[in-house]
Amino acid sequence: MKIATWNVNGIRARAGQVCEFLERENPDVLCLQELKANIDQVPLECRISGYHIYWHGSTMKAYSGVSLHIKESVGQATFSHPDFDMESRMVTAQVGNTVFASVYVPNGGKDYPAKVSFMRQLGVWAKRLHAEGKELVLCGDINIARTERDVHPAERKNVIGQLPEERALFEELIDDQLVDVHRQIEPDNDRLFTWWAPWRNMRQRNIGWRLDYILASKPIAARAASCVVQREFGTSDHGPVVMTTT
Repeated sequence: MKIATWNVNGIRARAGQVCEFLERENPDVLCLQELKANIDQVPLECRISGYHIYWHGSTMKAYSGVSLHIKESVGQATFSHPDFDMESRMVTAQVGNTVFASVYVPNGGKDYPAKVSFMRQLGVWAKRLHAEGKELVLCGDINIARTERDVHPAERKNVIGQLPEERALFEELIDDQLVDVHRQIEPDNDRLFTWWAPWRNMRQRNIGWRLDYILASKPIAARAASCVVQREFGTSDHGPVVMTTT
């Protein structure tokens, strides 16, 4: 199975790139974040066949929004939203005993308490799923660099996205039931970034932060064969992250 996540930073601006990505990668599951469009504004070329799709567009102009695409061959998907979803930031789909989720955690710059609350509730939700015997693949822009090594040395600061409280909440989310697949695959890579500020050639120089993750229940993570960030693809300030399992 191939699972991909990408913060597109505007589906209308990158519709062609989304189509190119789908054609090239042919993922079984695709999670998109920061659509910056309501449902009616999603470009027609992105409404592809062969997938069960839920567009969770934002009613707020050019803000937030996520989507989740499950190949029909994977199975029948039942879509829903957890009760703590806010500003069109999360959509889930259950296929059999597995729950897939596309999530866009608030960055916290305008409302830090809302980010903290969202992360706490996300952790409670994940634990509840595991308690029910389900498996989880949680993908998206968490807007937290998990550890200091997940930020380029030149960018390490005492700022939102790198605060100890946020990192503690991230670890509570992962707990002993989820696995940070990218870090599992590349445990010694200290230049493993997924977001780059759009100035001073930061992307080309790979001076960035790791904000985009694929977190999977241990049985799924144990089957992970690869997990890569495609730094060179697209014009979003985030790169797609793609995991393949055996």
